[in-house]
Amino acid sequence: MNTTTPQRHGCLTAFLITMLIVNSLTMAVYLVAGGRLMDAFPSAPNWMSYALVAGSALNVFLTISLFRWKKWAFYAFCVVAGVMFVVNISIGVSLFGSVVGLIGPAALYGVLQIGKENKGWPQLK
Repeated sequence: MNTTTPQRHGCLTAFLITMLIVNSLTMAVYLVAGGRLMDAFPSAPNWMSYALVAGSALNVFLTISLFRWKKWAFYAFCVVAGVMFVVNISIGVSLFGSVVGLIGPAALYGVLQIGKENKGWPQLK
């Protein structure tokens, strides 16, 4: 049994902290100004702002889980990004704007792959 403590490199730590901050701020914006944001998309149903808050909240939870080395959190983060892509397209966000949300999982995967002995991906459980 391997009893060594996982070590993450600085880029992964910085990326996860950035994810935590960005998703927390996004959630706060949706909570405070969700109604005004949804005014820009008149065809969107009223519950859509709650879906956006829930997606951001889930990403905060998943980021914390990634800090705890949970591999399932990476896969869940990919699923959330896919669902949010569909949500964005359905409310009228441009294709470009919607695709931008898919960069997060790709960038996270890339950051998990860098490093030598402290590469993140093999340390996920």
